Amino acid sequence: MELAVHVVRFDHPAGPSGIGPELARTGEAADRAGVAWLSVMDHFFQLPQLGAAEDGMLEGYTALGYLAGHTSEVQLGLLVGGVTYRHPGLLAKVATTLDVLSEGRAVFGIGAAWYEREHQGLGVPFPPVAERFERLEETLRIVRQMWDPANNGPFDGKHYQLAETLCTPQPVSRPHPPILIGGGGEKKTLRLVAQYADACNLFASSPDDVAHKLDVLRRHCDDVGRDYAEIKKTAMYRGPALNDGDIDGFVDDVTAYARLGVEQINVVPPDSEPAGWIEKVCTPAVPRLADLSA
Repeated sequence: MELAVHVVRFDHPAGPSGIGPELARTGEAADRAGVAWLSVMDHFFQLPQLGAAEDGMLEGYTALGYLAGHTSEVQLGLLVGGVTYRHPGLLAKVATTLDVLSEGRAVFGIGAAWYEREHQGLGVPFPPVAERFERLEETLRIVRQMWDPANNGPFDGKHYQLAETLCTPQPVSRPHPPILIGGGGEKKTLRLVAQYADACNLFASSPDDVAHKLDVLRRHCDDVGRDYAEIKKTAMYRGPALNDGDIDGFVDDVTAYARLGVEQINVVPPDSEPAGWIEKVCTPAVPRLADLSA
């Protein structure tokens, strides 16, 4: 099992001038610790469950581009990008730029988006949920077409029309950056995972719940003729063990998920200075997780 780190706080004690250096240290610490993937949120206001909307937040792809220059090993991506925030043709170009500049370390995380307040606050259209999922599926089709060097032709969808799907340079990752779809919705999200994605991300709410979600995903794979084993299973851990420095407790917590076939656990630093936390708790956790398998 791999360990991934998801950074969600950008209120540095030194103020805005401290955010960049801390983010650079975070990337460097993740590389040294052997962290598999370093992600940030795709939000513009802080989430209500994490703080006030006025708390610090960085634009995701800009932050990842900065991290690309301060890392050399760890994969980089959004967990996960909101489909409503960028036109899919431009989104594919942004993600390709990250992949090229990181020399093939981009992960394309995407989801249907949900935070209505920041849409309204910043003037971004927020369609009903059914339309957001339609747009998500079209976006997945568009990025896959843009990452096919043999197909620069048009795309004519219900919500998006592109005269050319030209994307040069192509990603360094071949055939394209891994596509990760976030969420556990059983009718739509996991169906899209089966049809389009290379990875999924679930909440590690309980082993029984994750086992059920993976069974649903397996059935969707059967329905669309997809090999379930091709899809990387990742999960978001929010338990207290790591924040308490309890590495043994953390390993015990995630062992059941490893037995279910979860290959990567994503953990969240508790504050806005994640570099030291990664060094303290992720460095010893990485080799312990590497010993876990299904």
